[in-house]
Amino acid sequence: MRRLTLIAAGLAALLVTSIAVAHGIDGAKSAKAVAGSFDATGMNTSTKTCTTTDGKSITITNGRYTGTAQGDPDLAGAITLTARSVINTTDNVGEVNGQLRIDVSGGRDTRAAYSAVYYGGNIAGLAVGQARNSGAVLVANLSAGFNPGTGFTGGKLGGGTGGGYAVELTRAKCAPGSTPKPEHSAARGTVSAISSTSITVAGLQCAIAAGDSAAVNAKFKVGDRAEIHCTLKDGVNTLDHIGGHGHGH
Repeated sequence: MRRLTLIAAGLAALLVTSIAVAHGIDGAKSAKAVAGSFDATGMNTSTKTCTTTDGKSITITNGRYTGTAQGDPDLAGAITLTARSVINTTDNVGEVNGQLRIDVSGGRDTRAAYSAVYYGGNIAGLAVGQARNSGAVLVANLSAGFNPGTGFTGGKLGGGTGGGYAVELTRAKCAPGSTPKPEHSAARGTVSAISSTSITVAGLQCAIAAGDSAAVNAKFKVGDRAEIHCTLKDGVNTLDHIGGHGHGH
């Protein structure tokens, strides 16, 4: 029961972090892929162990690990990770949660909270935070070899393959979409054809809407002079306006 409580607490912390970041990236319109790698083996740790009622050995370690990160500008520099690991050493599974900070050269620190699953000496999870030098939000798949007593090795922030990917999200104003202007046509001359569904004047044929058919056919016939204005609607030239001296006058 104790193990389940600790894991649930870690997941709750991740959810709180995710919600907070989600509010921070409302309206983000631009994303770019980034990647970094790291090792952090310098450490300062404290550990306690217990045995659960079902006979599982649990090791809980709070640690601070330091090393070096390489990669894209926001992911390169001295790295520090704090980690709380809760590991069932009987089955070699658990979780690791914490914070990371990268001292970016010539800029402001990149910081993120992360939560990862531990299995067989490796972790994989998600880091979410701020690439402060560029002002972008960082969302990164995080993976590494991990031992609470020796630190992180072969770490990846993004980079693809088993490590997954990472992106930086920045606010960007999207260019307004251009709405095509409706296509209009007009003709003036003799009515060469007319029916309940269409009229042709000086070679321009336009469909007549059902609600206008009776009025148009009552006023115009073949041979009358008319001026028509039409608009292309759903691929069909449709009569908008008709004028002239029809047979009704």
